[in-house]
Amino acid sequence: MASSPEIFFELVELSGHVVAKGAWSATLQADCLYKSALLTKPGSRCRLLQGAREITPFTPLAALDLSLGTCIQIVWLSSPLATRFSPGHAFAAIKANGSVVTWGHVRFGGDSSAVAPLLAEGVVHICGTTSAFAAIKANGSVVTWGVAGRGGDSSAVAPLLTEGVVQVWGNASAFAAIKANGSVVTWGDADGGGDSSAVAPLLTEGVVQVCGNASAFAAIKANGSVVTWGLAGAGGDSSAVAPLLTEGVVQVRGTDRAFAAIKANGSVVTWGDADGGGDSSAVAPLLTEGVVQVRGTAFAFAAIKANGSVVTWGDADGSGDSSALAPLLTEGVVQVRGTDSAFRCHQGERQCSDLGRC
Repeated sequence: MASSPEIFFELVELSGHVVAKGAWSATLQADCLYKSALLTKPGSRCRLLQGAREITPFTPLAALDLSLGTCIQIVWLSSPLATRFSPGHAFAAIKANGSVVTWGHVRFGGDSSAVAPLLAEGVVHICGTTSAFAAIKANGSVVTWGVAGRGGDSSAVAPLLTEGVVQVWGNASAFAAIKANGSVVTWGDADGGGDSSAVAPLLTEGVVQVCGNASAFAAIKANGSVVTWGLAGAGGDSSAVAPLLTEGVVQVRGTDRAFAAIKANGSVVTWGDADGGGDSSAVAPLLTEGVVQVRGTAFAFAAIKANGSVVTWGDADGSGDSSALAPLLTEGVVQVRGTDSAFRCHQGERQCSDLGRC
């Protein structure tokens, strides 16, 4: 029997450093590349890019366009425990006088000299994409810097960011700002949520909360409805569950590729990439009532119910399968936190640090 063909790849950081190289079977999915990259930085998160195209862990290697070459770029992401997304190569610090100091990779937000006069005072909050920062000032204006296409350039919407901004959320490559009048302004990578024109009429008023995953956004409106935009397969398209999102939603959480919404009746609605947490059908009977909290890793969700039990779904390797710990998760859980691919649960004085191994 003939062996399956192999494809040679090099995994390269933005600095040019080669992290790994080798030949992988063309029958595999790209999760094998992710695992090879993450072996070099345990506990980290990353994205893989081939040219301008993002490679997901579920992309078949045979589907990659070899005419673009065999170099796969690694973009390291910050830990979701701190902020869902922020520049992985730079820091921005707010001082007591409201000024901002930045350092790190100049391309990814470490150099804010172009907007330095605007960061000398009055800054009250900073958030980031993976390559840019956005600062909210006390007067409600927003200042951005970093990679232009990843949210560092907000000139296209500048007139809308001079006042009234109360919240900014960054996903991997775009920003969404909520204004005091309940409208939403977006910028950055168009395909990743920076372009909300398709749902613009729904974002002119009434938005109270925005949540982002890696490539899409979900906005909760005051009437409990949800509006989504961004990469369709990652949750930007919620049409399959639209009738369930017209009212009653009180919270939305994301993995990298999916969303989960908690409704006022304690039920949960999910959409987006099925393998990344968007398909909760396997545990649907457990999510019809009583859910009080949802947390996500990169590709899985965990829900705490009012009775202290925990329900998980999504990618099994990303802690979507908690069956090995089921007896410990039937009661008494009061809090769950996620890393990239594991959950930590607190049960009074007891805790479990990794649902996949403890």
